[in-house]
Amino acid sequence: MKQAIRVGAVSYLNTKPFIWGLEQSPVWSEIVLSRDFPAAIAHQLKNDQLDIGLLPVAAIAELNESYIVADYCIGSDGPVASVAIFSDVPLEEVTTIWLDYQSKTSVALAQILMQEYWHLQPEWKPGDADFINFIGGPVAAVVIGDRALDLIPKHKYTYDLGAAWTAHTGLPFVFAAWVANKELPATFLTAFNAALKWGIAHIYQLIAQLPPVGYDITTYFHTNIRYELTDASKEGMELFLQKLAVHTIL
Repeated sequence: MKQAIRVGAVSYLNTKPFIWGLEQSPVWSEIVLSRDFPAAIAHQLKNDQLDIGLLPVAAIAELNESYIVADYCIGSDGPVASVAIFSDVPLEEVTTIWLDYQSKTSVALAQILMQEYWHLQPEWKPGDADFINFIGGPVAAVVIGDRALDLIPKHKYTYDLGAAWTAHTGLPFVFAAWVANKELPATFLTAFNAALKWGIAHIYQLIAQLPPVGYDITTYFHTNIRYELTDASKEGMELFLQKLAVHTIL
């Protein structure tokens, strides 16, 4: 019996079109799917507990081998909505920013933008499970994923990191890409890519099945999240990795 290919997907709303496409595809019988937050996917792929993962871009350099295996990603070209700094005071009045433990890419992006775009020097603190509760006064937080969507109406200031990156560089941003840590059969990768494409193409059908969240789902899927890994997206990803190599990141 052929060994199943271990696939790790991020357990956020923005990944549901990918998972739905995989579930509807014959490739579903060839994989074992696990879901976790981005940093955990990175850890599992690095330790060969997965063969493919929807990997935070900042973690690519940590793999001994890495292969981008699909034409799709989790990206933005302007506001992304689900990756932001949340604050109750203007950013220039913020003294401390807690960092979301769930994604190295987003917290690195926040620190790069703070240095290059906003030209501010707050104190950074690694967050734990309840770090969101510390937002208040001069204390802000980088928050990602579905929790970020729920926080948008709850705090006075939302500094969208996708929007800031594009304003700063003129390029899209890629938060996560489908990456393998080993070479995989071409026939499987073709079927895997086709399944992801199907999920994106049928996103309206998926939206109708989803429960409401604290943000308009249609806007999120069609305006905020950019799923195609375009040439411009790859250029933005390469620029981010170059910046990551020269900045000091907590």
